[in-house]
Amino acid sequence: MNIQEIKRRIYTLTVSGILILVQTMLMTGTWKQYYNPYIRIPFWTKGHWYIMAIYVVVLMFFTHIYGGLKIGYLKKFDVLLSQIVAIICANGVFYVEAVLLAYHFLPILPIAATTAAGIVFMLVWMFVSMKIYAKLFPPHRILLIYGREKEEEARRKIAERKDKFLIMEGYNGETQPDKLRERLSEYDTVMLWDVPNYIRNDVLKECYGRRIRIYTMPSISDILLSGSEIMHFFDTPLFLIRSNALTIDQMAIKRLIDIAVASVLLVAASPIMAVTALLIKLYDGGPVLYRQVRCSLFGGQFYIYKFRSMRADAEKDGVARLAQKGDSRITPIGAFIRKVRIDELPQLLNVIQGDMSFVGPRPERPEIIEQYREHLPEFSYRMKVKAGLTGYAQIYGKYNTVPYDKLKLDLYYIEHYSLWLDLKLLLLTVKIVLTPESTEGV
Repeated sequence: MNIQEIKRRIYTLTVSGILILVQTMLMTGTWKQYYNPYIRIPFWTKGHWYIMAIYVVVLMFFTHIYGGLKIGYLKKFDVLLSQIVAIICANGVFYVEAVLLAYHFLPILPIAATTAAGIVFMLVWMFVSMKIYAKLFPPHRILLIYGREKEEEARRKIAERKDKFLIMEGYNGETQPDKLRERLSEYDTVMLWDVPNYIRNDVLKECYGRRIRIYTMPSISDILLSGSEIMHFFDTPLFLIRSNALTIDQMAIKRLIDIAVASVLLVAASPIMAVTALLIKLYDGGPVLYRQVRCSLFGGQFYIYKFRSMRADAEKDGVARLAQKGDSRITPIGAFIRKVRIDELPQLLNVIQGDMSFVGPRPERPEIIEQYREHLPEFSYRMKVKAGLTGYAQIYGKYNTVPYDKLKLDLYYIEHYSLWLDLKLLLLTVKIVLTPESTEGV
């Protein structure tokens, strides 16, 4: 690790440490003054230390999950949103903990005021910290190596993070391979964007040998390999790629969790669903629910349920179309329920029925899958697991992420499946609901 990276790491840890310290001090004052007197046996010195230690662990857990510590890695808005969600979640858990200790509901105003004060301090502190970070750590000066007809795409996406990357030179790896080695020595960062394997492998080894930082876009084969199991055939290492996505015990546990959680959420969300249904009916008198054929495990078809967000005659010509940005077919009520994802709530019924899971690739329409497969035959690989309410591609992609990138994100989930990953994606979904670009049209 070079000196600049060490400084960068020390800086982010210091910023995060001060933020967590201040949040803990605010909560300590609230606990001692407003909540500790209400519990059955009020705590003294050691008890305060224990209760606040639990708070610190919970706060760090949510901050880590949502990416609140990734200064310079995530966009500024993402870091701030991550911190806000982490503070709200940690303080919510702390309030529940205090209620359990008191055996009755406690005044909510103190915890609300503490949360508001914590968010205000965080916004000011992070704004100042990010300004300093930008001056101390300028963007990486990168050498861009792209594949055929990929230069425009690469430059467009990299331009979205001018705070992190600055393209100094760009070369076509297929037509200008001789110039690459000459220029490598001038940079400490190289980005490989959809470069053929036979070229990419040489550049990777060259950069690795020279201790040059490498960013590379993975192919589908790379993602399959990333989830493989290392084996040793005598003195020869082998990668084992299993064709089955989930084991039988993983499927059983996943199904039990789906049924239990979906049942609880269906009861909890029933008032919201009732109000939503009433508003849709009153708006134009059309049907409340929208049924549509989608594909799930191994291409099996089922009817997905949603609250109707478009006009009743949105597809009267029978042609399947994805929603577009500013789509005129979306009603005013539909625009709101899509933004906050209320339109997805009826899919809890699909989860209980077994058509879908909580986490998995989003189900597509059969005709759209066929369109994708004409140019991307591997698109069917994502149906090795049940479709989900939320998924890896929905968390780390956008509504308008291209099919090839969606496929790679979904394959990563399939190849790295675990119950912990499911839990992490469910928690991250809370943040995604608050991110506008995740629901925009294509």
